[in-house]
Amino acid sequence: MIKTFTVDEQFSDMRIDRYIKKAIKDIPQGLIEKSLRNGRIKLNNKKVKSSQRVKIRDELTFYNLNFNEGVSKNKKFFQPTKTVIKSNERLIIENNENFVVINKDAGISVQGGTKSNKNLIDIFRNSKIFENTKPFSVHRLDKDTSGIFIIAKNRKTAQLLTSLFRLRRVHKSYLAICHGSIDSSKGVLKNILVRYDNKKKINENAETMFRVIDKNRYCSFVEMRPITGRKHQLRKQMLLLGHPIIGDSKYNLQNHINQNKNLMLHSSQIKFMINSKKFTFNAPLPVYFEKYLKVKRLRFKIF
Repeated sequence: MIKTFTVDEQFSDMRIDRYIKKAIKDIPQGLIEKSLRNGRIKLNNKKVKSSQRVKIRDELTFYNLNFNEGVSKNKKFFQPTKTVIKSNERLIIENNENFVVINKDAGISVQGGTKSNKNLIDIFRNSKIFENTKPFSVHRLDKDTSGIFIIAKNRKTAQLLTSLFRLRRVHKSYLAICHGSIDSSKGVLKNILVRYDNKKKINENAETMFRVIDKNRYCSFVEMRPITGRKHQLRKQMLLLGHPIIGDSKYNLQNHINQNKNLMLHSSQIKFMINSKKFTFNAPLPVYFEKYLKVKRLRFKIF
């Protein structure tokens, strides 16, 4: 059986693997890769790689492809209770016709994965706020990081916000409590961070502006403004500086005993502009974060 799909404007310039998952069916990445290699999926009658980007009016053809191949029958999706939905709706800072801004709790993933079932996208998919649409994730925020997170309400807004993040036109501020007394009162961190795509080693330039709000001999209260957007960027850079973020069990120094269960990293502010209209959102610190500041007698002076 042969099925053909034509790319419309809203999916233009999207990677072919992402297009398949977004516009056709969320099938496993491995099945997509395999089908592209053996010619069971072709773009304009040609074999292409998964990184190929589709254009308006491109034709994607599937040849005798079983869409359920490789899909686990035991795969379970997170089904939130009404209590969980309501508790996350109470975290909303902004709710308009195009997007929602929430002050995310620490300990919850943005999207479901192999290590985490409970996630924001599934929670809000079941919320009345998204009754006539569905939630779109437009940026990342680590599971253990609290603070501002944006969820788009429609594909057009999702594409716009994603583009703003990619073009670095979204300005974010984070607050962190780090081990030790940082010498400089402010500066710019520039590092080459290493990550792995399967076994392939990838080096990425990372840049972050920082200022020390307050400090003592034990720790430093820091504001950070990332210029680039690498995975775990702030956590890795503070480790390289020799002042890892308190509560970070992954990026830490051997001589620092991690006695704090909370990662002291909070996405506190976000700024961007859409059609000449400026948007600024601020997220209050979690209670445990404020308590830690008081215990360490650090002054709360930010904006």
